[in-house]
Amino acid sequence: MVGPPRGLTTTMTAPTLIQIIGATLFGLAVLHTFSTKFFEHLAHAQPRHAGIWHLLGEVEVVFGFWAMVLMLFMFSISGKQEATAYLDSRNFTEPMFVFAIMVIAGTRPILQVAAASVRFIARYMPLPRGMAMYFLVLAFVPMLGSFITEPAAMTLAALMLRDTLFSQPVSSRLKYVTIGVLFVNISIGGTLTPFAAPPVLMVAAKWNWDTWFMISNFGWKAAVAVVLNAASAMLLLRNQIGHMGKNAPDEQDPVPVSVVWVHLAFLAIVVVFSHHPAVFMGVFLFFMGFTTAYQRYQNPLILREALLVAFFLAGLVVLGGLQQWWLEPVLMGMDANAVFFGATALTAITDNAALTYLGSLVEGLSQEFKVALVAGAVTGGGLTVIANAPNPAGVSILRGSFEHNAIHPLGLLIAALPPTLVAVLAFRIL
Repeated sequence: MVGPPRGLTTTMTAPTLIQIIGATLFGLAVLHTFSTKFFEHLAHAQPRHAGIWHLLGEVEVVFGFWAMVLMLFMFSISGKQEATAYLDSRNFTEPMFVFAIMVIAGTRPILQVAAASVRFIARYMPLPRGMAMYFLVLAFVPMLGSFITEPAAMTLAALMLRDTLFSQPVSSRLKYVTIGVLFVNISIGGTLTPFAAPPVLMVAAKWNWDTWFMISNFGWKAAVAVVLNAASAMLLLRNQIGHMGKNAPDEQDPVPVSVVWVHLAFLAIVVVFSHHPAVFMGVFLFFMGFTTAYQRYQNPLILREALLVAFFLAGLVVLGGLQQWWLEPVLMGMDANAVFFGATALTAITDNAALTYLGSLVEGLSQEFKVALVAGAVTGGGLTVIANAPNPAGVSILRGSFEHNAIHPLGLLIAALPPTLVAVLAFRIL
């Protein structure tokens, strides 16, 4: 196996005080994501301070909260100039993009187009309609993410599951199996193109990876894993998903085709200019004006959910910026085979785009090493809420369907392990 080039330093340099504090707070934030139920319990046990405990029990608030603590330390230790310079050096394009794409993808016209497409394909599948719908939401929609981006695909799939499958009483086992497969399939399903998956986006331009390269090295393998995962979940839960095939009565005004096309145009423009926040945020403001003008064809916009997800990701950007001193030596000390499994495991405790970004900073890596790093990063993207940028969007939309309005991180981890293993086999054997 060919690993990092000769002469590449992989030893860890002595960290600064701020870096040590940043790593400690990052560890506390990861621990906090697994402890949100504890804070919800405190809210019930101490009603006088229930507000603050409920706030700390929101998984989307976790990384933003600890990022604020980091900045307080930085202001007190390094001073205002250095602290603000650090914040100015962070790139918040991804949180802003996820916010905009979530709101647009979650509108009634876009959802109706997605649902109509799924129902049309389901009609021609040799399966009961409920099983066909379930399979398509977990297979077709995640792979659609290669073209409309993963955050948009996650938003669509989560809203469709919430309004169909989870709208009826179903078992916790079904819920966790479903989100485990969904999160893994979203993470790997965006690898058909070089612009849809955040960990691929971080390296594609620098490493000159085009669509053909993505399909030949990642996409077809991911598609096999996505189909196997969705089919396995469908067969396992076949006795509980029949109600997905029932048409819910539509009491809302039908959306004119012209309004649908305008929404699709807004979605396409935001995707095309996803690297340019000044453009896509300006387009988003025009979109907000359009939805106000044609409010009768809109459901309430998911602004709160999208803002919380953006806050989560922004906190991850701030905290993650101080983790390079220990993450990079760990990654770069591995060969191509070890880096695949190392990246899969590390993704569970840090954003997978951060891992591939660190790899993009190192010159002279072999093609085998690059492919293994990215494959490992997307493979582990469904294991935890923080593993992949679209995951907080799915949690924000679906958590109301779970007991105590919370998705237990350990439950997600256990549910995501089998589909993750399928992805491992697809990327390492095929």
